[in-house]
Amino acid sequence: MATIPTRSISEFKSKLIGGGARSNLFEVDVTFPTAITLNLQGEGTTAFNSDNFRFLCKSAALPASNIAPIEIPFRGRVLKVAGDRTFDTWAVTVINDENFSHRRAFEAWMQNIAQYADHSGKTNPSDYMGNATVYQLGRSGSKVQGAATTSDNAKILAQYRFVDIFPTTVSDIALSYDTADSIEEFTVDFQVQYYYPEKAGA
Repeated sequence: MATIPTRSISEFKSKLIGGGARSNLFEVDVTFPTAITLNLQGEGTTAFNSDNFRFLCKSAALPASNIAPIEIPFRGRVLKVAGDRTFDTWAVTVINDENFSHRRAFEAWMQNIAQYADHSGKTNPSDYMGNATVYQLGRSGSKVQGAATTSDNAKILAQYRFVDIFPTTVSDIALSYDTADSIEEFTVDFQVQYYYPEKAGA
């Protein structure tokens, strides 16, 4: 009978490279479509500040990888073969500052897609779709195993590029006398045409 060797805590420690990746070390960069940015400037709305967003984006997600199965019945059994790849909705949570700068920018992005008062809006997808990149960062500033680094020397462990995204929901912000010692935040849901993993630091 085959056996599994006893594993020690020291062996486990040697396999946990870098002490393990931490979910609170990340950055998100969102690029607004050029047509939306020009409209924001024309309407006198404060342009989206990508650098500030890297600080105020409180949470995001590395994307799930999904390939749906196709089930083919055969004589009381089911053969599963690979179907099409699908891409989940991608969400980010944003800390709200007193200028409402990021919330107003995302609301204006959606306003340019579908106006509040009527059905008008941008119809060419290239006019309202942007891009985003999420970076998983390491704890060490020094380069390890050839990993790339950001300008501030934070080690980039992995990064994913989201292509042709657009917001479909800017969540509500609950207001209450009962809420104290907390800062407002809101969630933005993006539809994603596709994503792909990039070389770290590309």
